[in-house]
Amino acid sequence: MRVLVVDDSRVMRQIVIRTLRQAGYDWWEISEAADGRAAYEAVLADPPALVLSDWNMPEMTGMELLQSLRAANVDVPFAFVTSEGSAEMRAQAEAAGALFLIAKPFTADVFRETIDPYLE
Repeated sequence: MRVLVVDDSRVMRQIVIRTLRQAGYDWWEISEAADGRAAYEAVLADPPALVLSDWNMPEMTGMELLQSLRAANVDVPFAFVTSEGSAEMRAQAEAAGALFLIAKPFTADVFRETIDPYLE
């Protein structure tokens, strides 16, 4: 399964990837993008099975990325891994078509419990 992790922080991308591996997704082929614009181009070129995106990024936010993909009729499964998890943000994410929102700090257990239902 190919997954794209999108975050403007290289350290945070590495933390997300490490946590995915700890959660048992070590068989995933994971690529990275440093902002929403780079992620948009990567998804258009070769859509992954899942996009895990930060919300707040330069160039293009995670929400703008999701909206741009949907406007381009790209229905790639999309979720947020972000520092804020307010009820308002969760509602916005759901309304835009995101599968879920995982708020930082997170654990491997949270990843597993949140992601596994979408893998079945």
